[in-house]
Amino acid sequence: MQSIRSVLFTAAAIVITFAAFVLTASLALALAGIAAVIATGSAIAARFNAKPVPARARAAGREREMRIWNDGRGTIIDL
Repeated sequence: MQSIRSVLFTAAAIVITFAAFVLTASLALALAGIAAVIATGSAIAARFNAKPVPARARAAGREREMRIWNDGRGTIIDL
């Protein structure tokens, strides 16, 4: 009777350990998938951000004009 009980307990422990392993692996895979989707979305969104306007030196004879633009981080006023 003792050997049958120990075999059953061993089998139950193996089944529980395997179930815990499968659950952990599936949660890790789901987390990795979510992280990959977020990283891909962030990379795609970064491509569509407005690029800042390059600063250029004023030509010698031109009248100075005020330029105002927003580069996405704040409004820039060039006097």
